[in-house]
Amino acid sequence: MQTQASLRIDAGWIVPVEPAGVVLAEHSLIVDADRIIDIVPTPEADARYRTQQHTSLPGHALIPGLVNLHTHAAMTLLRGYADDLPLMTWLNDYIWPAEKRWMSHEFVLDGSRLACLEMLKGGITCFNDMYFYAEATVDAAIEAGQRVAAGIIVIDFPSAYAADPDGYLQRGVDLRDRLRHEPRVSFCLAPHAPYSIGDRSLEKVMTYADQLDLPIHIHIHETDDEIRQSMEAYKVRPLERLRLFGLLGPQFIGVHAVHLLDDELDMLAEHGCHIAHCPSSNLKLASGIAPVAAMLAGGINVGIGSDGAASNNRLDLWEEMRLAALLAKGASGNPEVVPEHQALRMATLNGAKALGLDDRIGSLEIGKQADIVAVDLSGANTQPCYDVVSQLVYSAGRGEVSDVWIAGRQVLSGHRCLSLDEAAILHRARIWRERIAAR
Repeated sequence: MQTQASLRIDAGWIVPVEPAGVVLAEHSLIVDADRIIDIVPTPEADARYRTQQHTSLPGHALIPGLVNLHTHAAMTLLRGYADDLPLMTWLNDYIWPAEKRWMSHEFVLDGSRLACLEMLKGGITCFNDMYFYAEATVDAAIEAGQRVAAGIIVIDFPSAYAADPDGYLQRGVDLRDRLRHEPRVSFCLAPHAPYSIGDRSLEKVMTYADQLDLPIHIHIHETDDEIRQSMEAYKVRPLERLRLFGLLGPQFIGVHAVHLLDDELDMLAEHGCHIAHCPSSNLKLASGIAPVAAMLAGGINVGIGSDGAASNNRLDLWEEMRLAALLAKGASGNPEVVPEHQALRMATLNGAKALGLDDRIGSLEIGKQADIVAVDLSGANTQPCYDVVSQLVYSAGRGEVSDVWIAGRQVLSGHRCLSLDEAAILHRARIWRERIAAR
């Protein structure tokens, strides 16, 4: 007797990520409504399931949706605006003045729509965001059918969004309360960085984290200069300052973490912290290379982020995944560090774990949400195919992403976005370029 289901996808390979190291050749993934209900050899699928929709993708690999563990989505509208500069010069002389001039709900909504479009076409089904006007980013993600962990941003200087840290927190918590039942929206507390957050604000962040049981998403140890400033102002390094306020723990997502001492690596591991590794941004801003090999050896959970398009300039987790693997090998002198299966896990399940979403997403397992990416491995740059996961990590790119489903709903088909109006989004991007360039 056949079981009724909503969707069947036949693929050349399925890479579930969990169990680790498994590759299933010539299998079918069965979805009912928003969940995966089975993964079976394709010859058995006809006899066992009757589905409303049947998609056959020979030469494709199915993987979990990619999880972008750190970005500033709306900053796509500042892509290429200020390049080849040190971090603090880039922020103080270019980015923060531009944001002061242009920051608005309209800016964030248009920028976030552009980011969602770019990310969906590259197989990113979930992103962890930190920016002003989080409600606009959430609106864009809902429109796209995408998952978002929206940041309740906290920073000590005023903006068009809020006048002070209390105002930032109140707006973010109000948004979280309104959307707490939205199935694809979650929240993080997002204090910007230790250098932009005073002691009183850190105390408030810890209080809210305890009361609301939310992750804490913060830039940390990105540059040597940041550490030097902390020593001058507080007599301790930034990570130690956060530890003293009680912020370190399984809810902590530290972004960048480039400059770490051995005892700081031990501290992160001991507290069960997570790291969002952003290799391209760290290289472009000359911040350095994060000690990923040492993090992983110490048992620290490391996910991958793109950072914002203003400092990267791509929201491309395929490039970040490949670069993460290569940099870890080069920096450690060990070619066995971050093998291909681990690199893919960092871009999927590790990011989901950091966000507390690994019971729902990050792997293709029965009972989990059907966040699925199909990658075409039949092209010249991915042939011949001896090892599917090696091809995914070292040869494929976002151009090979052909189809995407989120919670069982198809949002990309044959490289075409189904949930967003691409022409309208690109038109708005051109309008913003003209406005900003004219100033």
